[in-house]
Amino acid sequence: MTPAAALLEVKDLRVEFPTRRGTLVAVDGISFAIAPGEVLGVVGESGAGKSLTGMAVIRLLEPPGRIAGGEVRLEGERIDNLPPDQLRRIRGRRIGAIFQDPLTSLNPLYTVGEQIVQTILTHLQVSPQEARERALGLLREVGIPAPESRIDHYPHQFSGGMRQRVVIALALCAEPRLIIADEPTTALDVSIQAQIIQLLKRLAREHGTAVMLITHDMGVIAETADRVAVMYAGRIAEIGPVREVIHAPRHPYTVGLMGSIPKLGAGMGKRHMRLAQIEGAMPRLNAIPPGCSFNPRCPRRMERCMRERPALVTAGTNQTACWLYE
Repeated sequence: MTPAAALLEVKDLRVEFPTRRGTLVAVDGISFAIAPGEVLGVVGESGAGKSLTGMAVIRLLEPPGRIAGGEVRLEGERIDNLPPDQLRRIRGRRIGAIFQDPLTSLNPLYTVGEQIVQTILTHLQVSPQEARERALGLLREVGIPAPESRIDHYPHQFSGGMRQRVVIALALCAEPRLIIADEPTTALDVSIQAQIIQLLKRLAREHGTAVMLITHDMGVIAETADRVAVMYAGRIAEIGPVREVIHAPRHPYTVGLMGSIPKLGAGMGKRHMRLAQIEGAMPRLNAIPPGCSFNPRCPRRMERCMRERPALVTAGTNQTACWLYE
């Protein structure tokens, strides 16, 4: 993807956490781009740096976390070095965010309608009546039944799935060009998950919105994403079209990740069929090994893997950070 075609472009992003014992690197020089109308899935184990990457894009890192290097560009404009007041105008207006727990995104003291209307009035030049009509339309679009009455209800009067739909409406109300969705379906039951997934796909397709979908659930990625980036220890291990990454993974970590997913109908009833597992655990930030950070767990490691860090190289339709493809 050329920089001109990308709606979001992240280049060599580095996130650090200074501590009394030294500086911990949580996101280590990652680069990716998302085109208009594209859903990029970001997947990996807990602690891989997925959520920190999303928070760094919109500069919502919890102190003492900081962006220590790299660039973030939205529609060609660099946003990682903007003053806080300018960045606040971009959040909500050009970038919408959906977080895992909808209760933390909604103010319990105001009705959902008041919160959506106020956000619309903040970012768009419309009258209060037009803002309310737009809020009703959004609630209808995200599947809230009887929005005319529900718009005046408080967050606690909605179920978890309905609250998440309200959060999505809130994220969409100023027609953002980019949506960062951090584990948007984790706390929901399977039927509601499927509806939220379809909603995100439709938004990307019909509105040309770019979506960065952060999750640990490969099933959600397979159903939703166009491309997927697999993260490990703050770095991108592999990135490519979702079908290729799932069915023809290149990086040994991705191979192990896909092999650990149960497949319905494959080997059912055969006692010798066992799920693959990746030995060991992801390293702590203060104990990331030199070279390839996956090398202590990798069944195909070479001497070079323990000395030199591999960069992303082309391997078929994917890019992978592995010396096997050098």
